[in-house]
Amino acid sequence: MPIAPPIAVTAMTWTTALGDDLDAVWERLLAGVTGLSPVKHEGRLRSDLAAAVPTVPLDLPAAERMTRMGLPALRRALAEAGRDAAEPGVQLVLGTSLGAFLEDEAPPLHAWADDLARAVGAAAPPVSISTACSSSSDAILVGAELIRAGAARCCVCGGVDVLTMSKRLAHSALGTMSPTMLRAFDVRHDGTLIGEGAAFVVLEAEPVASGRPPLAWLRGTGAANDASGMTTPDASGRGARYAVERSLADAGLSAGDIDLVSAHGSGTPLNDATEALAFRELFVPHGTARGDRPMVFGTKGNFGHSLGATGAMEAITLLLALRTGQVPPVAGLEEPDPAFPLPLPRGVPSPTSARFGLSLTLGFGGFDTSLVFEGAR
Repeated sequence: MPIAPPIAVTAMTWTTALGDDLDAVWERLLAGVTGLSPVKHEGRLRSDLAAAVPTVPLDLPAAERMTRMGLPALRRALAEAGRDAAEPGVQLVLGTSLGAFLEDEAPPLHAWADDLARAVGAAAPPVSISTACSSSSDAILVGAELIRAGAARCCVCGGVDVLTMSKRLAHSALGTMSPTMLRAFDVRHDGTLIGEGAAFVVLEAEPVASGRPPLAWLRGTGAANDASGMTTPDASGRGARYAVERSLADAGLSAGDIDLVSAHGSGTPLNDATEALAFRELFVPHGTARGDRPMVFGTKGNFGHSLGATGAMEAITLLLALRTGQVPPVAGLEEPDPAFPLPLPRGVPSPTSARFGLSLTLGFGGFDTSLVFEGAR
């Protein structure tokens, strides 16, 4: 099987509950700061905690909040890459889980992507993706395939998702919402908490527009669908494992080349157990009780679970860790689950000299997506 050529990452931007400045938010992650706080609601929820973007008023219609979160980050991504959305060969690939769709005023699910494309003057209609919590990871995957196929020279890939009462009620009713705090991979993990945000990365086959060297390289992508159920993952971890194995094969790498993993880390016992099993089978040598690499981290305890935006947000955290040589502690992690097979940073940042890192996203409906990046050297 031929190895896919690496694709340059030339810009990355976000809007999060901790801010929108890349370096300032990174410092907050390294300090273990969380954006989860009480958010007013109507109705009975398991928790009033959520991670809302503070610069976008919560009383605005959900569709408008999508635009207000996504558009500034999208414009920054284009500017930092030195690209104009009207250029031939520039393609927007935009993902969301359900966005504003569940709210009464919601337009069609793809309308937000059309609105953002018009606002930045895109020449080509956007590619709109909705694969649950893997939506923005899949946007990156699709952008890479468009570049490899020669259908685009530059793809701005990512996603936006917005905190709504419908989503909070749904996760509360499903029992996936934590009644206490999001504690991924901790013995006390009892659910996730919802967040929101926007994140974009710019992918290019030949990064010449900005005149700056690439920030990193996208080396491989892989996806699978375990089709286990509407909301529950396949407890065997096969879907996650297949996605990772395919991304490694695409990159021409082995599991032993990976020194850092940005995990899905939702904090629900089922998802955490699924990832733990997949990581054990992928990374722990046969007959070894516990591995010493790769290091695994997750940022949902800081950002909340930002649904369709989470994949791109977490890809950016991986890229920042590769760039800075520091890994943020897993927020809320105090007593790691003894069944988790790999090291987890706890309390303080951990140093890393990783060259290759992997970002894994697990979505409702069995959507599993893995992205392999190489830090720029």
